[in-house]
Amino acid sequence: MKDRSTGASDLAGEAYVIIRERILRGEVAIGQVISRRKIAAELGMSFLPVSEAFLRLEFEGLLESRPRAGTRVRIPSREDVRGHYLVREALEVEAARLFTEMATPEERSELLKLGVRVDAMRSQTETNRFYYLNLHEKLHRRISECTRCPALCDAIERTRALSSTWLCVGRSFNGTPSRRHQDLMEVLVGGDREAAAAAMREHVATSMQQALERLEPYFRARKAQGKTYSRNLFSIDLLPVATEIKLDTSSSQASPAEA
Repeated sequence: MKDRSTGASDLAGEAYVIIRERILRGEVAIGQVISRRKIAAELGMSFLPVSEAFLRLEFEGLLESRPRAGTRVRIPSREDVRGHYLVREALEVEAARLFTEMATPEERSELLKLGVRVDAMRSQTETNRFYYLNLHEKLHRRISECTRCPALCDAIERTRALSSTWLCVGRSFNGTPSRRHQDLMEVLVGGDREAAAAAMREHVATSMQQALERLEPYFRARKAQGKTYSRNLFSIDLLPVATEIKLDTSSSQASPAEA
């Protein structure tokens, strides 16, 4: 029979997975306020496990809270993004080096095929964002797993959630052919350590630049609207001169007690 602490921990883990998946799917957008109490009621849980899940997501950088304002999906700064990708570069470049030494022929063949699948899905106009994120994560996770270094795998896994939330922000899949992941994997399976490191470094740098460009409207909104967000619409000017999209967060407004 489970004790209460074990049961609460299980519920907190369940809430964490559900909320995290909604963020990654884009169902809860960057800047959108979410309520602990409403999530708890929706999931049929008490306030405590949902609060624990929120704290874990805050620790990972996916959520942010302010006194008397509530909790929202965190809006990164440019410095946040650059710092995150700096860490990712260090980890994934080392994973690329180790991959060239440790991956089996079967794993190299698997990763080549997976790179083709990722690029094919990226090139489809009707690509499901969450399916693409899962496949993209699988590719990078398998690279790290093939290093036979669990500590490196764990470190890379902990960095992945943030960049996943930024990967598809403000972006439509327009059907443009791509070979980014195929080209990367072709270098990695070639067995040259430094060539693999250079290819991964360029891959991560390109991802960072794309994330900075996609998140630019959020950087502007963060600067203009500041850290207060309890009673306001969070507006994103997705086009520099035209369309403004407003996220009405009033329906999910957290009370001060829920912050």
